[in-house]
Amino acid sequence: MSAPIDLSRVRRLFAQPPRVIESDFLRREIATRMHERLALVRLTPEQVLDAGCGTGADLPALQKHYPQSRVIGVDGAHAMLQAALLRQHAALSSMNRLLSQWLPKQVTAARGLHAGLACSDFARLPFGPGSFDLVWSNLALHWHPQPDRVFAEWRRILRVDGLLMFSCFGPDTFKQLRTAFADAATVAGDAQRRVLPFVDMHDFGDMLIQTGFSTPVMDMETITVTYESVERLLADVRAWGGNPLASRARGLLSRRAHARLTDRLEAMRGAEGRIPLTFEVIYGHAFRPVSRTTASGESIIRIDTRRK
Repeated sequence: MSAPIDLSRVRRLFAQPPRVIESDFLRREIATRMHERLALVRLTPEQVLDAGCGTGADLPALQKHYPQSRVIGVDGAHAMLQAALLRQHAALSSMNRLLSQWLPKQVTAARGLHAGLACSDFARLPFGPGSFDLVWSNLALHWHPQPDRVFAEWRRILRVDGLLMFSCFGPDTFKQLRTAFADAATVAGDAQRRVLPFVDMHDFGDMLIQTGFSTPVMDMETITVTYESVERLLADVRAWGGNPLASRARGLLSRRAHARLTDRLEAMRGAEGRIPLTFEVIYGHAFRPVSRTTASGESIIRIDTRRK
């Protein structure tokens, strides 16, 4: 387990897309950087899965990258999928209005703007084995308590030589906030229950190998976002999804503790007078190799009978 994350609470925290969309600027930036990495891989997928599609912002870009592919988005929060569907309808309406000036109505439906959508836990997907050639996941994996089970499920739905590409947050994410909460904590251990801990990059690499992926490549970078006020910083942290820990501190901070938290964050202002917030972003990709065992655990030995 990465942390005692309550999946039902994750769904509730993401049940208000307008609140979450406030933090989408960094998701778009990370998606751009993932596409740069994806461009280096030779791949012509027939089926593409966006795991953790949210409001569907990545779906058009994936369809544009692979115009002949079928793109499907899956998310654990039904409200996010409803927002994704509204986004698709708006895009289709705009495209149809544009194309209807020149083309007959029967051919004006814009291909690729209407991806399939499904609501599901990442570790229990409603797809058969070998259904996809590419699984893409942008900043979603860290919301699941058992990433090893998620990797095993993603491997199951990938075809042989299929590619997994994902991004997620690493341990240094929100480190300034974690330090400030530690200073403001009024109860022993309270600070540890107010900021979600994130899994280390090397642990993810080990999980990929243990779940049967080959040649995993892990990479990490640090991005710092600066804020004019403590209030704006805390609002963005809440927009990222808040605290889904089952062991989270249930009560609000006291006035005194909140004042200490604010003072600690204010003291972190840099030379430009803004408060920094760190995001450690982990990137990973790996392929599904040919299986060496059967579903029952028996070894598979392949013999090349071709004469040389």
